[in-house]
Amino acid sequence: MQKLHIIKIGGALIDDKKSLKVFLQQFSQIEGAKILIHGGGKIAETLAEKLKITQTMIDGRRITNKKTLKLVTMVYAGRINKNIVAKLQSFNCNAMGFSGADGNLIQAEKRQHPTINFGFVGDINEKSINQELITNMINLGLVPVFSAITHDKKGNLLNTNADTIAGTIAQALSKNFETELLFCFDKNGVLENVEDENSNLKTINKNEFSELKSQGKLHKGILPKLENAFKAKENGVQKVSLINEKKLSDQIKQGNEGTKICL
Repeated sequence: MQKLHIIKIGGALIDDKKSLKVFLQQFSQIEGAKILIHGGGKIAETLAEKLKITQTMIDGRRITNKKTLKLVTMVYAGRINKNIVAKLQSFNCNAMGFSGADGNLIQAEKRQHPTINFGFVGDINEKSINQELITNMINLGLVPVFSAITHDKKGNLLNTNADTIAGTIAQALSKNFETELLFCFDKNGVLENVEDENSNLKTINKNEFSELKSQGKLHKGILPKLENAFKAKENGVQKVSLINEKKLSDQIKQGNEGTKICL
């Protein structure tokens, strides 16, 4: 099967113009099929503060009211997505930027929770992904770039965790491709001690994750990444890793950076 790299980037990188440019240049040099998924960075939080729109996070996941949905749609699917696409085009990478509503690429359902009102947050699964259309785009030599905005096919946009989008797309496409999923962020991998940047684990399995989580040793922001990483690995994604965004080229060439997810 054809190899496919699915790469997710997050806030700290998006907020750093110089580092983002270096990363996107490295991404553009990856040979073969590739997909990029991005989060929102601090731009939305900064604008929300200026507009006095209260932001609430629970275990690394954002509560999305109507005002926040309007804001993140403008920032994620607009400003950030199109700037990334433009930069990739400058590196001769033929990227196209999408929300989940475009081409019905990602159809979500509004989250229902027994105790927490998450607002306009969308949940997805493998069936949410328009696998055929994404595969056709890849076969045409295009590089899809996804924001964290999805839709419910009822005329409503929804905010979906970008780590979840990355993991779910990887699961859906692992049927047609040899898929490697990389969560890129500003740490060297999963840190056993959050105070020690060099305490990254080379591998982590589900039992080790559960133990570290129960002991409170993991930063809340990494929980969605790990939860989605394990789910992807359990559902057919051939290789899943959490790596430092600065080590993308090394990971592609050598495959031994960061923390590798094991079952």
